[in-house]
Amino acid sequence: MPWNVRNAMSLKEEFVSLARQPDANIRELCRRFSISPQTGYKWLRRFEQGGSAALQERSRRPASSPRLTESALEAEVVALRQEHPAWGGRTISSLLSKRIAPSTVTNVLHRHELIQSREKAREARLRFEHDAPNDLWQMDFKGHFALQQGRCHPLTILDDHSRFNLAIHACDNERGTTVKEKMTEVFQRYGLPVRINVDNGAPWGSPRNPGEVTELSIWLIRLGIQISFSRPYHPQTNGKIERFHRSLKAEVLDGRQFSTLVQAQTAFDRWREIYNLQRPHQALGYQVPMARYHPSPWAYPNQLEEFEYGPDDVLAKVYHSRFRFQKRYFSIAKGLVGQTIAIRPGRDGAGMFDVYFCHQRLRTIDVNKPDYGP
Repeated sequence: MPWNVRNAMSLKEEFVSLARQPDANIRELCRRFSISPQTGYKWLRRFEQGGSAALQERSRRPASSPRLTESALEAEVVALRQEHPAWGGRTISSLLSKRIAPSTVTNVLHRHELIQSREKAREARLRFEHDAPNDLWQMDFKGHFALQQGRCHPLTILDDHSRFNLAIHACDNERGTTVKEKMTEVFQRYGLPVRINVDNGAPWGSPRNPGEVTELSIWLIRLGIQISFSRPYHPQTNGKIERFHRSLKAEVLDGRQFSTLVQAQTAFDRWREIYNLQRPHQALGYQVPMARYHPSPWAYPNQLEEFEYGPDDVLAKVYHSRFRFQKRYFSIAKGLVGQTIAIRPGRDGAGMFDVYFCHQRLRTIDVNKPDYGP
């Protein structure tokens, strides 16, 4: 995939961070980032010699300095807050190597009138994360907003374990073909996850029939990815990406207008670099997401292979949003028309069967209660 000039530096730093992880396959990373091994090793040598500055010459404020006076440290707190208005005391303290306590940071912000006095209702949330990167990705659109011409629909993908943001794409629509194109880019760079969780809205679900697969979901299932759906009207099921969206709104979208998709994408790319590589996260023990992420070992295939069902499976062909089993007819997602499904005995007693497409269980049927006919 070709590199974009506007976020080339961010991708260089991302590549180096991933390549320096234990057991990293550098040649495979080079292939996924569309660079030659010679270029990849050159960046690593430069980084080893001079850090991030050696990848691109630019001025950078030192992360720490033992000679800073109290007033200079306070000025650094103010500068960070002004650059990132949504960052709080703990985040700024961690970023400054805890040379200043979070409570002191908060006092500094109050003195400089950088905190508005208001009470925020806090929701009790169940904290849970998967054991390893790429066990689960969360995906959603962050609403949409007006441009000078048209609208922008930000598509976001987040790794559950590390909170690493795999993509923020400024899309001009929410159609399945657009999402597939953007996801293909992500898969080519980072590989495939075990599971992706989405809501029941288009293009990956059906609001009227929660859990029903669409053409986009079928493509993901054929790639070997498990699809799970959030509970209807319960956005907290995708809680981490909802929290990510609040940060995106507070730090990028609020109070700003973008004329074009390109302008919006530039802002997204700039913030994504900060979010993944620079900003410490409280939920990660004040590590940055990149410190906990590594690419998936399952590469994106150039060609989809036909799925082989087991020898004991009863197979059926889908047509007109239905299939036939034991001389009875049952409903199935219309996106599966022309596909082969498998029917297996269920665990709930005689007459109950589970219906699968590839590895994904779609529904349970009762042969005594067909969807069509007597």
